[in-house]
Amino acid sequence: MNLLNKIYIFTKVIIFLATFVSVSSCTGMLEPTPVTNLLDTDMFATPDRVLSQVNGLYSSLKSGQFLGGRMQMYMDVRGEEFENVSQNGVTGLFAWNYSQAPSNAEVTNAWTAGYLTINRVNLFLKGLDDNPNVVPVATANQYRAEARFIRATAYFYLSQLYCRPFSINMGNTPGLPLRLTANTTNTSVDLARSTVAEVYTQILNDLNFAEANAIATYGNALLNTTRSHRNTMISMKVRVNLVMGNWAAAITEAQKIVAQTASPFSSTSGVTHSIIANIVNVFSAPYTSAENIFSMPMSSADVPGTQNDLAGYYLPASSTLALNGRAEYPFDPLGILANPAFSAANDARRNALTVVSGGRTWCAKYRVTPPPTDFVPVIRYSEVILSYAEALVRQNNTIDPTALALLNAVRGRSNPTGVYTLASFANSTALLNAILLERRIELYGEGMRSIDITRQGLALPAKTGVTNVPTTAQNYIWPIPQSEMDTNKLMTQN
Repeated sequence: MNLLNKIYIFTKVIIFLATFVSVSSCTGMLEPTPVTNLLDTDMFATPDRVLSQVNGLYSSLKSGQFLGGRMQMYMDVRGEEFENVSQNGVTGLFAWNYSQAPSNAEVTNAWTAGYLTINRVNLFLKGLDDNPNVVPVATANQYRAEARFIRATAYFYLSQLYCRPFSINMGNTPGLPLRLTANTTNTSVDLARSTVAEVYTQILNDLNFAEANAIATYGNALLNTTRSHRNTMISMKVRVNLVMGNWAAAITEAQKIVAQTASPFSSTSGVTHSIIANIVNVFSAPYTSAENIFSMPMSSADVPGTQNDLAGYYLPASSTLALNGRAEYPFDPLGILANPAFSAANDARRNALTVVSGGRTWCAKYRVTPPPTDFVPVIRYSEVILSYAEALVRQNNTIDPTALALLNAVRGRSNPTGVYTLASFANSTALLNAILLERRIELYGEGMRSIDITRQGLALPAKTGVTNVPTTAQNYIWPIPQSEMDTNKLMTQN
């Protein structure tokens, strides 16, 4: 049986079994009721069943093999901030040392999880079109918006691993197969790769549709964090345009949710996002602060799965500190930890969100285990703020005062004595470097580091026992999984 057909069948089996966090009258948590043995014609029979499928799409996205933990870990350990001490071949070792192979389970599992999510979106969109009178038109379009946001997000993350960055030849390099229709049979499996530019065009098409049709707010902090709304789509467009190097578009999108030119910055429509006073609360229950734009929710009954949780990757196993990690990825002492801008004495991100154990420093943004019920952040408002600042400097090539204020809003929250003045920078390059450094300090452990490295066209960094990888090297990106090569006869290998 080919891989795509397996994905289709698996989708049909679990489409009503996936459990995703949502809202009930007393707990605020949505738990779709398991429904089995439904014919295709029954899947859109009632509004509740349609909503269950929407929740199931999020459940696919937050698979432990995808945005429930592993994708963020892969993106971080491909950078220079963490060292691998466990040498565990099933928990990111080959991502860390740049030695993935087509037959590697991680290469296959990430690809399969991403395309499973994409096919579930395609099936759902087809079902909505085929059953136009089950929910009101406005509700159907809201659901389409959420589905297309999820598809865009899946394609974005797959492209970060399996495609060369957009900056190389403006995306005129092999991208991903763009599967945009529901796979319901064994036929039409073969599909050639689109270019990277075409993949990004599709991502932005989905996000533009999503923004135009999304709900502005759910009026509920949990749903505003765990389901996508208009500002979620805008925030992702900021990220995508930054990755593409389209500074003007990144600025335009950011200004939709950061209208001010001086602190305090916040969104002025839809969900009111802002940088909260204490960064520790971003990573503490209930994980629904004004800064948490989009997160993957976890509960004791719905965890990311064995060896997928971020707390397990980044925490030590320490009875003294009452921490139950697997001691896999401490900070590399030569990475951001060694930078004087990341001060243990003055920065809450160092003194409150790291722990020292066994002579090593560990990321403690995720502390709850077992079971691992930390929500997994995907987009935070501080990222949007820093992306806006970077785009302003790159676009204007000046020591932009608004960019400086944006940078200080993030830095000053955690390090009040470390804020900058205009006199701190000799030129725009110095300000840009400070913003890029702040991204490393602010976003460690959240799956952004290798995205920031590759979008700038930089080599993957050298580490202890591992040489750097130039952009032209074959292992700069992951190989296409052998399972895809075997079943898609039009596929080409990286």
